[in-house]
Amino acid sequence: MSSLRLFLSRRWVLFAITVALLAWLAWRLGEWQFHRLEDRKERNAIIERNTSGPPVPVAEALAVDDPVEKDEEWQRVTATGSYDTANTVIIRYRTRDGAPGVDVVVPFTTTDGPALLVDRGWFGTDERNLGPDDVPAPPAGEVIVTGWARTDGTGDSTAVHDQSARAISSERIGDALDLTVYGGFVDLESETPEADEPLERAELPELNNGPHFFYGLQWWFFGALAIFGFCYLAYDEWRKLRSERAQHATVDRDHHPADER
Repeated sequence: MSSLRLFLSRRWVLFAITVALLAWLAWRLGEWQFHRLEDRKERNAIIERNTSGPPVPVAEALAVDDPVEKDEEWQRVTATGSYDTANTVIIRYRTRDGAPGVDVVVPFTTTDGPALLVDRGWFGTDERNLGPDDVPAPPAGEVIVTGWARTDGTGDSTAVHDQSARAISSERIGDALDLTVYGGFVDLESETPEADEPLERAELPELNNGPHFFYGLQWWFFGALAIFGFCYLAYDEWRKLRSERAQHATVDRDHHPADER
């Protein structure tokens, strides 16, 4: 029992507390990864459900001053109207495969009245002063567009200056252009008739579960490894202490034999 008092020393108590904190942190991080996995599965199910259905009229899917909810994102919508090219908004700092470029958002005046913000796609360029007149034009006249409903961006990146922004917000763009717009926006899937110079269309997100399952297992493994390492070091210390005490006892018996008492 006296050998176990070793572990009541300041060094071992602090060591045990540190290992316990590390194990607890690893457990929480593992749980966080598994929660992210469940969120990813839920997101994938929503995307798969919404993209597999036929497109619905925009007035049935979106509304003015009504943001697109997460469970409505990637729903296919269609609208008839014309592009308002004079109010084109450039979304800067968009890259694809490492190449610089911009997304081109054009308000689409629908026959129902409100404007629908259409992200027509990506245009590769390293021109920092690119303006609305410098990007390929959409088709003129009456157009039928089909696209995927998207939720608005948030934060300072959605601020609109000189018809440019770093993220898309229907509220910010509508206010900047003085337009009545549907909440959210759409990533263009198709337009009829086609533009003379189409932009690179948005791609649907990958429907995989990502690395979260294995990351969660790794965090739990690290936590278990910390506990195992602590127990092994404690056992090794205890074993060495017992061995040293046994050796001292043997030396004492050799120097003080019973017949010399």
